[in-house]
Amino acid sequence: MMTKAEYLARAEAEDDWAPGWLAIDAAFGARYPAITPPHLAAPVQERAIFGGEEYIDGFSIYPSPSGYQHLLTYGMSKLYVDEESFGGAFSGWGYEMTMKIRANGPDGCHWAVNSLRNLARYTYTSELWFEPFQFISGRGEPLRTESDTLLTSYVMAPDTEVPGIDTVHGRVDFIQLVGITQPELDWVAGESVEGAAERAKDLLRRIADDGNPHLVTDLSRSHSYV
Repeated sequence: MMTKAEYLARAEAEDDWAPGWLAIDAAFGARYPAITPPHLAAPVQERAIFGGEEYIDGFSIYPSPSGYQHLLTYGMSKLYVDEESFGGAFSGWGYEMTMKIRANGPDGCHWAVNSLRNLARYTYTSELWFEPFQFISGRGEPLRTESDTLLTSYVMAPDTEVPGIDTVHGRVDFIQLVGITQPELDWVAGESVEGAAERAKDLLRRIADDGNPHLVTDLSRSHSYV
């Protein structure tokens, strides 16, 4: 890890240096070597740093050889030079969000991109962040609007393929959203929060053991695991 003096020197020498972004790229590049993923960048004028409503600067969508799309956010952690963040315990909120979508290409992922945008906005405006094995209720509505999918909500998990990283701004973990059905949500939530994390882990194990080790969200899933 570089010293603060080295950090500041490089920041002065390279106007466009984005150490956090580069660290994330390196982590996913190790999983997907020689792949340049499609990237959806938020318009500059819409980004929150310039007074807009967009808290995610961009999304990369990596095509997995296993037949799904691996989505990744850029913006929950510190992406750019920030002297005050150097050497911190956590970079920004301490994570970026991911999803794995059963789709043939990026065009089948726009609904998921919108979900991630909304969750980022929620965290930045409420200052409430997410952790693995939490659940997010979709209020009974399908994850993809105007579809007949049974999936209505999410459970969070550590990304099954890309481990967290230590950056010059602190730790960045990759938290994967996994789509679940309403009966699954009701079972995980229970009557109280006590035991919910363990039930979430149990549900994720059931999904993984049923031929889905990377917890891919498939809108066509026709059954629940509870």
